[in-house]
Amino acid sequence: MQRTAMSSGKTALLALALLLPALLADAAPPRAVPVMVGGNDVLDACGSLGEVRGLKADGDGFLAVRNGPGAAYAMTDQLPEGREVMMCDQRGDWIAVVYRDSRLGRCGVGSPIGKRQAYRGPCKSGWVHGKWIVLMAG
Repeated sequence: MQRTAMSSGKTALLALALLLPALLADAAPPRAVPVMVGGNDVLDACGSLGEVRGLKADGDGFLAVRNGPGAAYAMTDQLPEGREVMMCDQRGDWIAVVYRDSRLGRCGVGSPIGKRQAYRGPCKSGWVHGKWIVLMAG
Protein backbone atom coordinates (compact mmCIF):
# COMPACT_ATOMS: atom_id res chain seq x y z
CA MET A 1 0.00 0.00 0.00
CA GLN A 2 2.79 2.41 0.87
CA ARG A 3 4.48 1.71 -2.45
CA THR A 4 1.25 2.54 -4.39
CA ALA A 5 0.83 5.86 -2.58
CA MET A 6 4.45 6.77 -3.30
CA SER A 7 4.02 5.77 -6.96
CA SER A 8 0.86 7.89 -7.23
CA GLY A 9 2.65 10.83 -5.65
CA LYS A 10 5.53 10.56 -8.11
CA THR A 11 3.09 10.36 -10.99
CA ALA A 12 1.30 13.49 -9.79
CA LEU A 13 4.58 15.38 -9.43
CA LEU A 14 5.69 14.30 -12.87
CA ALA A 15 2.37 15.43 -14.37
CA LEU A 16 2.68 18.79 -12.60
CA ALA A 17 6.26 19.22 -13.82
CA LEU A 18 5.16 18.56 -17.38
CA LEU A 19 2.19 20.94 -17.21
CA LEU A 20 3.86 23.80 -15.35
CA PRO A 21 5.77 25.31 -18.30
CA ALA A 22 2.57 25.43 -20.37
CA LEU A 23 0.63 27.04 -17.53
CA LEU A 24 3.33 29.65 -16.96
CA ALA A 25 3.57 30.40 -20.68
CA ASP A 26 -0.16 31.15 -20.80
CA ALA A 27 0.05 33.40 -17.74
CA ALA A 28 3.04 35.49 -18.82
CA PRO A 29 2.46 38.18 -21.46
CA PRO A 30 4.68 37.98 -24.53
CA ARG A 31 7.91 39.92 -24.49
CA ALA A 32 7.73 43.37 -26.17
CA VAL A 33 8.76 43.64 -29.83
CA PRO A 34 10.49 46.95 -30.65
CA VAL A 35 9.48 49.06 -33.63
CA MET A 36 12.37 48.84 -36.09
CA VAL A 37 13.25 51.80 -38.32
CA GLY A 38 15.80 52.54 -41.01
CA GLY A 39 17.98 50.16 -42.92
CA ASN A 40 18.39 52.21 -46.08
CA ASP A 41 20.70 55.14 -46.89
CA VAL A 42 18.25 56.61 -49.42
CA LEU A 43 14.67 55.99 -48.23
CA ASP A 44 12.95 57.46 -45.18
CA ALA A 45 13.36 55.45 -41.96
CA CYS A 46 9.56 54.95 -41.94
CA GLY A 47 8.34 55.15 -45.49
CA SER A 48 4.56 55.59 -45.24
CA LEU A 49 2.07 57.92 -43.60
CA GLY A 50 -1.20 56.47 -42.36
CA GLU A 51 -4.26 57.63 -40.50
CA VAL A 52 -6.52 55.92 -37.97
CA ARG A 53 -9.89 55.48 -39.68
CA GLY A 54 -13.01 53.39 -39.50
CA LEU A 55 -13.29 52.91 -35.74
CA LYS A 56 -16.70 51.58 -34.84
CA ALA A 57 -19.09 54.23 -33.51
CA ASP A 58 -20.35 51.81 -30.87
CA GLY A 59 -16.84 50.57 -29.98
CA ASP A 60 -14.24 51.83 -27.52
CA GLY A 61 -13.54 54.97 -29.58
CA PHE A 62 -9.82 54.29 -29.87
CA LEU A 63 -7.27 52.10 -31.59
CA ALA A 64 -5.13 50.16 -29.12
CA VAL A 65 -1.37 50.55 -29.42
CA ARG A 66 0.40 47.41 -28.22
CA ASN A 67 4.00 46.58 -27.41
CA GLY A 68 4.07 43.79 -30.00
CA PRO A 69 2.26 42.55 -33.11
CA GLY A 70 -0.75 40.81 -31.61
CA ALA A 71 -3.69 41.15 -29.24
CA ALA A 72 -1.85 39.16 -26.55
CA TYR A 73 0.69 41.98 -26.11
CA ALA A 74 0.14 44.68 -23.49
CA MET A 75 -1.71 47.82 -24.52
CA THR A 76 0.54 50.88 -24.10
CA ASP A 77 -1.56 53.70 -25.58
CA GLN A 78 -4.78 54.60 -27.39
CA LEU A 79 -5.10 56.48 -30.69
CA PRO A 80 -8.25 58.40 -31.65
CA GLU A 81 -9.91 58.49 -35.06
CA GLY A 82 -7.95 60.76 -37.43
CA ARG A 83 -4.56 60.41 -35.70
CA GLU A 84 -1.69 60.31 -38.19
CA VAL A 85 1.05 57.71 -37.79
CA MET A 86 4.27 56.89 -39.59
CA MET A 87 4.18 53.26 -40.75
CA CYS A 88 7.55 51.61 -40.21
CA ASP A 89 7.18 47.84 -40.44
CA GLN A 90 4.54 45.12 -40.73
CA ARG A 91 4.03 41.59 -39.38
CA GLY A 92 0.90 39.99 -40.73
CA ASP A 93 -2.04 42.28 -39.98
CA TRP A 94 -0.04 44.33 -37.46
CA ILE A 95 1.75 47.57 -38.33
CA ALA A 96 4.64 49.10 -36.39
CA VAL A 97 4.01 52.83 -36.05
CA VAL A 98 5.68 55.97 -34.76
CA TYR A 99 3.46 58.89 -33.82
CA ARG A 100 3.76 62.30 -32.26
CA ASP A 101 2.62 63.29 -28.85
CA SER A 102 0.64 66.51 -29.40
CA ARG A 103 3.41 68.50 -27.69
CA LEU A 104 6.28 67.20 -29.82
CA GLY A 105 7.49 68.11 -33.28
CA ARG A 106 9.43 65.79 -35.58
CA CYS A 107 9.93 62.14 -34.80
CA GLY A 108 13.17 61.62 -36.73
CA VAL A 109 11.83 58.96 -39.12
CA GLY A 110 11.10 61.18 -42.15
CA SER A 111 14.65 60.95 -43.44
CA PRO A 112 17.05 58.05 -44.05
CA ILE A 113 18.68 56.08 -41.24
CA GLY A 114 21.28 53.78 -42.75
CA LYS A 115 21.39 51.16 -40.01
CA ARG A 116 18.23 49.24 -39.07
CA GLN A 117 17.57 49.86 -35.38
CA ALA A 118 14.95 49.93 -32.68
CA TYR A 119 13.14 53.26 -32.47
CA ARG A 120 13.99 55.09 -29.24
CA GLY A 121 12.12 58.39 -29.55
CA PRO A 122 11.48 61.26 -29.13
CA CYS A 123 7.96 60.27 -30.25
CA LYS A 124 5.85 57.32 -29.19
CA SER A 125 5.84 53.98 -30.99
CA GLY A 126 4.09 50.63 -30.94
CA TRP A 127 2.01 48.14 -32.89
CA VAL A 128 -1.55 48.62 -34.17
CA HIS A 129 -3.91 46.39 -36.13
CA GLY A 130 -3.76 47.36 -39.79
CA LYS A 131 -7.54 47.08 -40.24
CA TRP A 132 -7.86 50.54 -38.74
CA ILE A 133 -5.01 52.29 -40.61
CA VAL A 134 -5.56 53.89 -44.03
CA LEU A 135 -2.47 54.60 -46.17
CA MET A 136 -2.21 58.33 -46.86
CA ALA A 137 1.21 58.60 -48.54
CA GLY A 138 4.20 56.40 -49.28
